[in-house]
Amino acid sequence: MSNDLQRALTYLSGLELPAPRFGATSFTAPPIDFDAARDQALVVGSEVVSFVQGVTAEQRGDIVNSMTLAQLAAKKAVPEPRSLEEVRKWYQKYFEVLGSVGFVTQQANLQHYTAKGEGFQAHEAVLQVAGTLLTGSPTALAVLTSTVKALQTADGGNPWFTVFNRESRSANTAHFQVSTVDRDPNGELFVALTAFALEAKQKITQVLLFKFGKSAVRIENHAGKASINAALLAGLRPRVSQMLIGKADDFLRGLEI
Repeated sequence: MSNDLQRALTYLSGLELPAPRFGATSFTAPPIDFDAARDQALVVGSEVVSFVQGVTAEQRGDIVNSMTLAQLAAKKAVPEPRSLEEVRKWYQKYFEVLGSVGFVTQQANLQHYTAKGEGFQAHEAVLQVAGTLLTGSPTALAVLTSTVKALQTADGGNPWFTVFNRESRSANTAHFQVSTVDRDPNGELFVALTAFALEAKQKITQVLLFKFGKSAVRIENHAGKASINAALLAGLRPRVSQMLIGKADDFLRGLEI
């Protein structure tokens, strides 16, 4: 067993997750057809992840499971973040878990986000940040742009919208992530991720559609790229799947782009 795999398994052995939501005794994978032959977007809790054509079905499943695991661990650490400071703690745990299971940060930037124009709108902010982050990766940027357009025209009755809205907000705070997985010129997997933390003066209802005036919301943005150790994720697959028993069935939904 490699040292990286042993370290990751040791880390996972001490990781705390919330109790199963439905009391299930066996893990039933959500009805998602991971298809390497096409671009694909999914809602994973408070995260929207896009896969560029060529990322294998197994890799897509491993990445989605890792993101689910990281969110559940963050949810255990900070069940209901009610301030920007608590959202930061939520993200601290989220990124800690990803870093421990094979996501190796290449570049990262945490900053206060300044809205352009009259205020903040989620889809505009994501495209603004991603446009810089994905410079040099036109295919990944095109897939992310298609995904954001799908979010912008969201129908509140869609199953994925229910999951995202439930997991991304708490009273007057919200947090959401938008990520894109692709391969670099050497064929190695990488993820470009932008995460937003918001604290508003009023209750947040639908974070993807709501428009905030400049003075009505505090916003922080974490954006960066990470390489993905696909071999490590594959080695961790049985353990992570076991940890998600009964906990992930209502976390994952497909999104048409």
